[in-house]
Amino acid sequence: MKLGLGLYRHQLDTDHFRFAKQCGCTDLVVHLVDYFRSPKNDSGDQPVGDKDGWGLAGGSDEYWTVESLTALRERIEAEGLRLAAIENFDPAHWHDVLLDGPKKAEQLEFLKGIIRNLGKAGIPVMGYNFSIAGVAGRVKGPYARGGAESVGMEGPLDTPIPNGMVWNMIYDPDAEPGTIPSATHEQLWQRLKDFLDALVPVAEEAGVILAAHPDDPPMPFIRSQPRLVHQPSLYQKLLDLKPSPSNQLEFCVGSLAEMTEGEIHEVVEQYAATKRIAYVHLRNVRNKVPHYKETFIDDGEVDVLRVLKILKKHDFQGVIIPDHAPAMSCAAPWHAGMAFALGFLKAGMK
Repeated sequence: MKLGLGLYRHQLDTDHFRFAKQCGCTDLVVHLVDYFRSPKNDSGDQPVGDKDGWGLAGGSDEYWTVESLTALRERIEAEGLRLAAIENFDPAHWHDVLLDGPKKAEQLEFLKGIIRNLGKAGIPVMGYNFSIAGVAGRVKGPYARGGAESVGMEGPLDTPIPNGMVWNMIYDPDAEPGTIPSATHEQLWQRLKDFLDALVPVAEEAGVILAAHPDDPPMPFIRSQPRLVHQPSLYQKLLDLKPSPSNQLEFCVGSLAEMTEGEIHEVVEQYAATKRIAYVHLRNVRNKVPHYKETFIDDGEVDVLRVLKILKKHDFQGVIIPDHAPAMSCAAPWHAGMAFALGFLKAGMK
């Protein structure tokens, strides 16, 4: 097992790379999508958004070229770290893949190009979340120990998605008024199959793993749109849809623990045994959707040390990152929260 840190696009600088190294990390998982192109989202923490979403998608094509990806990997390696994965496609690049729209074939070709570029740049994993509504319905509050700010749900979000929005981001600010039509679970699974049928062969050839995140939050519907992996058993359905070493899991323990079915430690046991976990998001939570709250890593309903033991038993060799952490009451709330989580994980991995 390797200890890693996830960094947003605005954090891809030497100071953050050195912070990761100083906390004992060997690897980074990075986001190239700018989730903070909205005045409602400060750039120091994870994004949240109401019915208007996170902000504008797009504006990042240059980050996906072989030259830019290679330069990023080399900057990270210069600080003694490894670039383990890129996380999430830009909604501007695949909105019609998710919506089954007229640009679907064109956008699938663009995504194939991204996967080929990752392979040429020596980046082994591309994480993704196949979702129409995206990470929607979360709010911030003093939910963690000592009143530390974290995120959670205070009930379901049923507001329909406006035209021009997908994955909780606006890809077309000039879209006609109205809302996107609701899909069915069957339709969304077919869209995922089309995506995997198109991209997995390219990923195999490029030596890249596609790693699927479960739904976050894991509700069967959010904003009148279906979700794919909103119960633990549905992860296996995703793996069975396209059996391949390049079709794996971005295994989010927090999201899985928020689901209304399954016992989280048994779920970890089940999927660790498949040897199809590309990398792990490891955070702690209390309660289930639609009323869960994120907690400090030592203070929720997940026995994190037990999770680490299960992964070790199954010889998991991938990267583990604390995907979220409560913001601590100090001058550097994100850094302090992440340092606490990383220290706990590093001790538990020994």
